[in-house]
Amino acid sequence: MRLPGLLYRLYGRVIAKDLPPEKLPHHIGMMVDGNRRWAKLAGAPTAHGHQAGADNIIEFLGWCDEFGIRTVTLYMLSTDNMNRSSDELEQLMGIIANMLDRLGEKPNLRIQPVGSLELLPEYLSAKLCSLGESTKDATGLHVNVAVGYGGRREIVDAVKELLRDEGRVGKSAEQIADELDIDDVSRYLYTRGQPDPDLVIRTSGEQRLSGFLTWQSAYSEFYFCEALWPDFRKVDFLRALRDFADRQRRFGS
Repeated sequence: MRLPGLLYRLYGRVIAKDLPPEKLPHHIGMMVDGNRRWAKLAGAPTAHGHQAGADNIIEFLGWCDEFGIRTVTLYMLSTDNMNRSSDELEQLMGIIANMLDRLGEKPNLRIQPVGSLELLPEYLSAKLCSLGESTKDATGLHVNVAVGYGGRREIVDAVKELLRDEGRVGKSAEQIADELDIDDVSRYLYTRGQPDPDLVIRTSGEQRLSGFLTWQSAYSEFYFCEALWPDFRKVDFLRALRDFADRQRRFGS
């Protein structure tokens, strides 16, 4: 059992050695998919899969920090997932809350909530806001925690806020429409002021975005990995970085 692990570590070192730092992504969107299927395959309760996934997030952020990734957006719970059973959601929210406590103990980590916090239990939304406030001046890895997040909802929220702000200064609907451009909407997104993701990774073999960073991912590169999220290893991450570094990015048709 130890030999494959040793071989993977050696293999990972070979990949890491050849990664050109100037070609690594600055912002990674991470879709942590497959916790439930992992638990089912293991014959374990669903909560066990969610906990294994949360543990792997801690590891993953360490890898990102090691390779100088500046920003990570973690897709942990979508607005669509909010219709799951109350028991599963209650357990998942508690696991996310515990994970946030662990992240809050990490030095120089900036945590930013990304999503519709009003959809979450008060204790979880309060914890996210508190962490966001207490870490806002941190200069290390910037971690967007997407909980209760939906890409279409984000765009709608951005447009609503823009219209309200423009209306307060007396602009008419026609004037707002005539002056509206792409940068205006970007300034009202949950991730305002941040660079768009260079790379979006999804685990579990699914090959779709499922509403993740709908606006921001217009020119992102995508990498789909067969591993379920709790099984996603450092070598899988390195393969994704290598694949990204080997691509010739084209920002257009």
